[in-house]
Amino acid sequence: MGKLLLLLVGLILLELTVMIEVGSVIGALPTVGLLVLTAVLGSSLVRSEGIKTLFSAQQKMQQGEMPGREVMGGMMLALAGLLLIIPGFVTDFFGILLLQPWLRNRLADKLIGSNQFRMQMGGFGARQQPFESAPGDDGPGQSPRGGNTIEGEFERKE
Repeated sequence: MGKLLLLLVGLILLELTVMIEVGSVIGALPTVGLLVLTAVLGSSLVRSEGIKTLFSAQQKMQQGEMPGREVMGGMMLALAGLLLIIPGFVTDFFGILLLQPWLRNRLADKLIGSNQFRMQMGGFGARQQPFESAPGDDGPGQSPRGGNTIEGEFERKE
């Protein structure tokens, strides 16, 4: 927690220093205008890149593949959007860098390959076929807990 706080304070000081320097060169109003412009352009770029990533992930899932790179890319796009919303030139620079597909793909491959993020096939509804038996089931007549299932019919009598 202490390292994160130190990093945040350092980032704020760096952003203020850069903004003051840019403001002294081009003026205060153009500096504010440039910050607003990067936030607006950045948000539209995040939206368009996000749509591309979503379509790519849907294609992978339709082909039966895990969209690992696309999921990681989406997380990086969210981070890029956050960095672009934060006022400052340093965070805008890193946000624009994360918007580049070549860098996102390279970082996603590194993160997936580093075993820091482990993705598993499955979860809710993990079976391939809708009526496929679960591992360990003996077939019809066996419930997943090992008991017997009794089939029959009933009539409601009133």
